Amino acid sequence: MKYIENSELIINGDGSVFHLHLKPEQLADLIVLCGDPARVSMIAGYFETTECDISNREFHSITGTCNGKRITVVSHGIGCDNIDIVVNELDALANIDFETRTVRPVFRQLTMVRIGTSGGLQPFTPIGTYVAAEKSIGFDGVVYFYRDNEKIRDIVLENELIRRLDWKITGIRPYAVSADVSLMEQIAKDDMIRGITIAANGFYGPQGRELRLTLTDAELNRKIEIFNFENRRITNFEMESSALTGLATMMGHRAVTVCCIIAGRVNKNMKTDYNHILPALIEKVLDRI
Repeated sequence: MKYIENSELIINGDGSVFHLHLKPEQLADLIVLCGDPARVSMIAGYFETTECDISNREFHSITGTCNGKRITVVSHGIGCDNIDIVVNELDALANIDFETRTVRPVFRQLTMVRIGTSGGLQPFTPIGTYVAAEKSIGFDGVVYFYRDNEKIRDIVLENELIRRLDWKITGIRPYAVSADVSLMEQIAKDDMIRGITIAANGFYGPQGRELRLTLTDAELNRKIEIFNFENRRITNFEMESSALTGLATMMGHRAVTVCCIIAGRVNKNMKTDYNHILPALIEKVLDRI
């Protein structure tokens, strides 16, 4: 049985996992993820009871009950690098015995729904739209560090992307992954757009924003907007869905990202005060998870 060394899985003196500061018994099977630590309190405001409220850096976690279901809400900060931390530590809490530092013999599956904000790339994804990422395209590269990643990637979609976008960014190959089918049905139902979401590895250049620096491919966003795969369009930009979906799938967990569109990249408009349009999405997720 594999023993996991102290340097590989770091456990704090109080028995909690290194970054999240959660202990195994504090984690629910149902998990809602969000980027902003302050949004954790907003989501947990719907809870009937609260077991724990823990913060460390950008990671804020609250476990409690909502609609009779035990749920943990966790903030992950910004970017796929943070998702690598959060998903690995959540899986460790569920499936590694912290006393023996060995993998538990019985697998515990987690259900993870990320509630995010996003920039719409199509006329049918205006500000206020809810988009569920049926497929995620990663510009980040996180899954490539894990063996057998090709088993969970949509290679056909990847090849079509590279060909039709005339991919010019050397050193990065976009990868494509699909959300858990049953969880997509459970969360998106018939009132969310099911789209192809790009998880960019930055907010400015990787999403086609040009300030003082010139972009390698100034036409990339235009090519993304007209891309069509099996009658599906690329609907939105965000920064975490690909690593979340990819890692969760490789580990055997269920995951999906749902986003509220707060920026229209085609129409060049933006809504910075969006807290009044998020509650309805939060309520849907908490009701359906």
